[in-house]
Amino acid sequence: MEQLTHIVHDVVVHLGYAGLFIVMMLGNMGAPAGTEIVMPTAGGLAAQGHFPGIPGVATWLLVGLVGTAGEVVGGALLYAVGYYGGEPFLERYGKYIGFKQKELVRVHGFYERFGNQTVFWCRFIPFIRGVAAFPAGVARMQKRYFVTYTALGSAIFCFGLAYLGNLAGKNVDALDATLHKFSTAFIVGLVVVIVAFVVYKIVTRGRKRAAAERDIA
Repeated sequence: MEQLTHIVHDVVVHLGYAGLFIVMMLGNMGAPAGTEIVMPTAGGLAAQGHFPGIPGVATWLLVGLVGTAGEVVGGALLYAVGYYGGEPFLERYGKYIGFKQKELVRVHGFYERFGNQTVFWCRFIPFIRGVAAFPAGVARMQKRYFVTYTALGSAIFCFGLAYLGNLAGKNVDALDATLHKFSTAFIVGLVVVIVAFVVYKIVTRGRKRAAAERDIA
């Protein structure tokens, strides 16, 4: 991860906003770009004056905007691969991204049961956020929902981390190390929240079904 961080740092430093856009786009097409490290790094670089600014606009806001745009474009491209390539693409190339037919069946069931907001929550899970667009496309989620939830989740992610990086300034490397250290704990916490939500939905549906049966009787 340290070597990857240095590579990404160099790309963003030398190419500026264009480099940030490319890295975030590739990170949302399955490439191991470490987007949760890229954004605070870019925010720190913004604080150090590595990005050109616009009068009256904080540079970290521009960093967040470019990062969000890169994520949406990359996610849309991967979504299109899943949407138009479908199961034939999955059968041929799915093994290379760790996504097979049995996972497709689960994804279909998950989207049908818990709704399109699944895409939103995936924006905050390291690694999963980089490949979540593909199963959404294969499952043929409606495009307007995919784009809306992806853009919303990506904006919170990118602007939030860019702001933290901007606050850290020259200490951004320490912030990156802390984020990496606690990424596993974050995933565990988010999984707990999702499981709790799923249990709540199941219990609620069970109660509604029981109430409907009593009304019929």
